[in-house]
Amino acid sequence: MRDQAHNSLMDPRDLTPAEQWEELNRTFAEQLLACLDECARGRHGLFAEPVEGGTERAWPEAARLRELAVALQNLLAQQGERNALCDEFLDLCTMHGESHPGERRLARLFLERIERGEVGTPTQEERKLW
Repeated sequence: MRDQAHNSLMDPRDLTPAEQWEELNRTFAEQLLACLDECARGRHGLFAEPVEGGTERAWPEAARLRELAVALQNLLAQQGERNALCDEFLDLCTMHGESHPGERRLARLFLERIERGEVGTPTQEERKLW
């Protein structure tokens, strides 16, 4: 009888939020890959708002992607969850300065890491001591 009570907690309506999370994660991943591809081909403004060039250089999809990433990260944190793709994208958005490799290169490197299944692992290779 106790098992039946436990099984009744697994109401299909309880799965809806999980499906919503899955859809949100999938939407984020699809939008990220599309923007990364465009950035790797030379469009600027994925990892940060363009400083020069005014509105003609604005990239609204990239701005929405950054907003979605922040919202997704916050929602997942409330559930005690993480999305490695989202976390790494937001980390890359914080990179600025002279040692910054540039958006086009960052996009290519990030796409390569995603393709190799390395997202969520350290971005710097460990030095082998031989």
